[in-house]
Amino acid sequence: MFTQLNPPIPLHVLGKGDGMAIGVIDYSQEHNLIWVTAIDATGEIWCAPNPKVRMQGNWTMGRQRSTAAEPCADCAEILEAKASETA
Repeated sequence: MFTQLNPPIPLHVLGKGDGMAIGVIDYSQEHNLIWVTAIDATGEIWCAPNPKVRMQGNWTMGRQRSTAAEPCADCAEILEAKASETA
């Protein structure tokens, strides 16, 4: 089943970077959810399995950046730049 997300959800895809999830694909039990995500930095659309997806931090909601997984080397510089912009 495909579900369009309206509004989109801000996510971080491990190995790809920050983006907006525009849809979710659910192939039922025994399968991971697949997040259809537009990557901010490149404009690419990727279908990422649930274990590769993290919520972005949300200051208003009091949600800190997830520490469940360290960012990939490609994303570390982008995350540091964003942190210095908001500091």
